[in-house]
Amino acid sequence: MRDSILCPLLLLLAISAPAADLNMYWIDVEGGASTLIVSPSGESLLIDTGWTVGDRDAKRIFAAAQRAGLKKIDYLVMSHFHADHAGGLTALSKLMPIAKFYDRGDAIEIENKRWLDEYRAASRGKRTIVKPGDTIPIKGLNVVIVSSNQEVLANPINGGGPNPLCADAERKESAGPENARGVGVLLSYGKFTYLNLIDLDWSKEMELACPVNKLGKVTLYQTGRHGSFDGAGAPALLGAIQPQVVVVNNGPRKGMGQLDANVKSANPPGKTVAPYEKNAYLRLAKLPGIEGIWQGHLSLLDPDPKHNTTPDMIANLEDTVDCKGNWLQASVARDGKFTVTNGRNGFSKSYTAH
Repeated sequence: MRDSILCPLLLLLAISAPAADLNMYWIDVEGGASTLIVSPSGESLLIDTGWTVGDRDAKRIFAAAQRAGLKKIDYLVMSHFHADHAGGLTALSKLMPIAKFYDRGDAIEIENKRWLDEYRAASRGKRTIVKPGDTIPIKGLNVVIVSSNQEVLANPINGGGPNPLCADAERKESAGPENARGVGVLLSYGKFTYLNLIDLDWSKEMELACPVNKLGKVTLYQTGRHGSFDGAGAPALLGAIQPQVVVVNNGPRKGMGQLDANVKSANPPGKTVAPYEKNAYLRLAKLPGIEGIWQGHLSLLDPDPKHNTTPDMIANLEDTVDCKGNWLQASVARDGKFTVTNGRNGFSKSYTAH
């Protein structure tokens, strides 16, 4: 695998949009997670940095930032300290300045301590630990922290309220402390809202959704757990937020296509719960009001066309050895009209936020 080589195709990214728009870039870190957001003011917010993998992901983030006209990252949110989210930070911090860092604090298991240590070194003197309800002060946007360090919002925002889907909803045990500690964000720009819960697990999703939906409805949802929904994607949450458009940040063999075989039910014995769709893609596709599902990769774990979106809306079709690094981009106007574009083929589709 040519992990340390920045693919020529990536260097030719044709990222462009009017300066007055909000622009979002889903960078292919092959099953990690990295989302670059550029406000109409020109300020930037990066969520997570992908894997180490020979500096591949840091270079992909840097190339996208250059094409977006950025000289630095103004704000970086480190959701949690797993290798697929924090691994690229050290290399990225050597490629471009990062002004401010936001994270969930220092609690850590020994197997993840390396990533926390590297983050602390990179963020020294520029670090803020956030709690639910805090905001990221990026000019022109409203970015609210909805989860952090195993806590979630105390009160609903964005028009949230009682959730009737909770009555017979399945509950599950925690998928593990590091995912449960993750920083999740809700971004608003005019009528457009974007939710990214990163790897937050089913148990914490239910705290955000039941008995009260604390998030309201969202325009664009970036899937938790890379679209695999192994221990995430609670139907009570998905049905409450009712996304119009979904972006699945999966890899060819990570995320969508994995089976949920590890997280046990947390419902009392004998309690009747509503059945739900076990296939992640179909769970999304069956949501009321869904208008589009975009994927970072075709799932090579489950390439069944019925379990993936249309090929025009998939950025990468091959395994990692081919190193295409194609991106997805959204350009959002303040009136709620937005267009998502596939960097692989130029295919785009436009939507209007409700």
